Amino acid sequence: MPTSEAATPDALTYQSIIDSANGILVGFLERIPYFVASIIVILIFWFLSIAFKKVVYKILGSRRRHQNLVKVFQRVGGALIIFIGIMIAMVITVPGFTPAKLIGALGIGSVAIGFAFKDIFQNLLSGILLLISEPFRIGDQIVSGEYEGTVEDIKIRATTIKTYDGRQVVIPNSDLYTSALTVNTAYKQRRLQLAVGIGYEDDIEAAKVEILRALDRADSVSKKAEPSVIATGFGDSTIDLMVRWFIEDGTQAHKVASIHQVFVEIKLALDAAGVNIPFPIRTIDLSDSSVMTIVDKLNEQKTINVEKTAVE
Repeated sequence: MPTSEAATPDALTYQSIIDSANGILVGFLERIPYFVASIIVILIFWFLSIAFKKVVYKILGSRRRHQNLVKVFQRVGGALIIFIGIMIAMVITVPGFTPAKLIGALGIGSVAIGFAFKDIFQNLLSGILLLISEPFRIGDQIVSGEYEGTVEDIKIRATTIKTYDGRQVVIPNSDLYTSALTVNTAYKQRRLQLAVGIGYEDDIEAAKVEILRALDRADSVSKKAEPSVIATGFGDSTIDLMVRWFIEDGTQAHKVASIHQVFVEIKLALDAAGVNIPFPIRTIDLSDSSVMTIVDKLNEQKTINVEKTAVE
């Protein structure tokens, strides 16, 4: 009798465990149709988001000016459709679930969450405003702070650029929206300039004519805008001239190629015309008493060193 009495609580415990496991299993099996239905709902809304993106691209995608606006509608609208599908799937799968309960559980309305997501929301809003206002587009070459490169993608949170040396830089959209930004390819034409120094003995007007002829021979120089050569100052060894011209393609590769071509053409033209391009010259006036004092001290120091060496 004592043995059977001792075994009774253990048996009841095991039985309760088995009953609980059976209840969980039965509940899971009963919820399987709801799980399947929720997966089907998510897939339906996923396909709806894809169809929505295609419709938006078909309506606005043919217009190049609206490329960024297309991305706004595609990304925001597609994400909203998928979010709605997930909410519906959660309502189907989880008994008693409502979006209001999710918001309350996450505490989205609290001040602490607001501060925690401040930067995220700021970048999100800045990204939407950038895509709508279109200060630049994918393929444009921009300068933001110390970074310069070609825009590869404009996302909701950040913009990706590829630098000219092949690195990828991800810039938060809030930085691009609130800080100064240079778009090198905003306009078709772009002005370039190159400093040229000629000798003081050379004729400025004659040098100007030769430089303009050299620019005319360079095929990278735009024929739609007239180049200019302006004297800008008296240098230490040269008369400083500033050569300015326009190119029709403002990309970095075309800019570098045009500067190289113009540089070579100007050098050849000035050499052929006998115009001097002097290197820096320093003149020492030995009649200055201070200079002679320094020279005398150097000579005295040299004499002392020689005498020390002879004594040793």
